[in-house]
Amino acid sequence: MSESEAQLPTSFVADVLLWKRWHFSLGVIVVATVAWILFEWTDLPFLTICSDVLLILIVLLFLHANYAALRNKQPPALPELVVSEEMVNNVAASFRVKINNVLLIAHEITIGKDFIIFFKVVICLWFLSVIGSIFSFFTLAYIGTLVMITIPALYRKYGGYVDKCYGVIHSQFSKHYRIVDENVFNRLPRNISKDKES
Repeated sequence: MSESEAQLPTSFVADVLLWKRWHFSLGVIVVATVAWILFEWTDLPFLTICSDVLLILIVLLFLHANYAALRNKQPPALPELVVSEEMVNNVAASFRVKINNVLLIAHEITIGKDFIIFFKVVICLWFLSVIGSIFSFFTLAYIGTLVMITIPALYRKYGGYVDKCYGVIHSQFSKHYRIVDENVFNRLPRNISKDKES
């Protein structure tokens, strides 16, 4: 695969996110909204909706192929989907490395070598728990899709103003964090295992 062919999916996604291909961007928002309405307002289970959609697609393809045969036309050619062994091995190796890294980080956190990281993880997990109790998974996925499709285009248009505001907020946050770090975090033990050995 040439370098230009490898760039095609990436450039297409970038064009959709930046609304250069606004038909596709609008299509993403419409499909996400319809899916969210289906999942949230109808209260149908995810598996039921997926199986119904697949059932309708299979029946339509079956009817289309048989209708073409009745009219003595060539049936529509469906692409042959084949997964190569090399691709499966590459994906498995990539997942193995990522899972091992996550397990190593989890091990480091649970041992308690660095209390600050442990504290940050506990706060983040608590925050995710609160958000999960307020919103359902599909609502969060819908909000994430809308944010993903609108924020890059808005940042491209108003990036200078956003950067100025971010600079002011970051400097204020850094000042407050330094105060908390000096008064709270520096008083906490850094390494519990070293304290036990002494």
